[in-house]
Amino acid sequence: MLVRGVQVISAKGQEAIDAALTADLVVLNTAVAGKWLDPVLKGNLSRVLPKVLWWIHEMRGHYFKLDFVKHLPLVAGAMIDSHVTADYWKNRTQERLGIKMPETYVVHLGNSKELMEVAEDSIANRVLREHIRESLEVRDEDLLFGIINSVSRGKGQDLFLRSFYETLQLIQERKLQVPSVHAVIVGSDMGAQTKFETELRNYVMQKKIQHRVHFVNKTLTVAPYLAAIDVLVQNSQARGECFGRITIEAMAFQLPVLGTAAGGTAEIVVNGTTGMLHPVGKDGVPELAKNMVKLATQVERRLTMGKRGYERVKEMFLEHHMAHRIAVVLKDILRKAKDNQHRHTI
Repeated sequence: MLVRGVQVISAKGQEAIDAALTADLVVLNTAVAGKWLDPVLKGNLSRVLPKVLWWIHEMRGHYFKLDFVKHLPLVAGAMIDSHVTADYWKNRTQERLGIKMPETYVVHLGNSKELMEVAEDSIANRVLREHIRESLEVRDEDLLFGIINSVSRGKGQDLFLRSFYETLQLIQERKLQVPSVHAVIVGSDMGAQTKFETELRNYVMQKKIQHRVHFVNKTLTVAPYLAAIDVLVQNSQARGECFGRITIEAMAFQLPVLGTAAGGTAEIVVNGTTGMLHPVGKDGVPELAKNMVKLATQVERRLTMGKRGYERVKEMFLEHHMAHRIAVVLKDILRKAKDNQHRHTI
């Protein structure tokens, strides 16, 4: 941020108060940023709230605490990453907390220029694909389904593995002529030794599919794995992802997406065109397995879905699309803040 000319200051102390008071606009990033308002701004709240844009990326129940979001009705506006999440916040705050959302703007995210450059570089893709597949001991002709997310029950890696096992069973029962099918879970953390991760690995051992399932430590560098896999599985459970940036990143790499029909995923993936959607929970296990078999056996369909996903990214989910959407919101919020300030000075 410093390289880009952005000043970075402490979130607490007089400098933070002065910055908030003198700014024309204040952006609170994430729902939990509400915890910052009372202890830091204290008596200055009434001067700052009318020029606050609250950018919310979450839809998990534990964020709905009155202490976090009680000031929402008083800010200039809220910006949320998907229509589903915006509706969820509107309904939940009213029903559970008895407060109203401010004017809410939906802004879908966009891929960075850097990621698009890698995704569109066929030579880089080939090098990355070969490197990762060699490290996983997966051949180039093998079919690799990948789930790239921090390992947790909410991200659905357990249900993904059940679907993957059913996929292997269906291929065997039907005697389908397909390449060797593998699964990779990127987002592992055995250092933490969580009960859930142990459960995943025990399942793989129990089903004797160790040679088919590959665990990779969590990483912020996802491009090599997107180059290496053939299909992305987005299996977030419950209300799904607020948006799910990994979905549009995978589409940039011309990967079809098999996602849960929940949250922002349903707004990104065009079911049957750029991928296929399945229900959340246990009901989704056989559906996901069927969809995995379809993409394993229908090569042309798989490739066409990937190309259409890439076209959708180019039309809607690039950095400049996102910048334009945010600029429209910022202009509106600035106008409201100035109007509010003018009313108070008359």
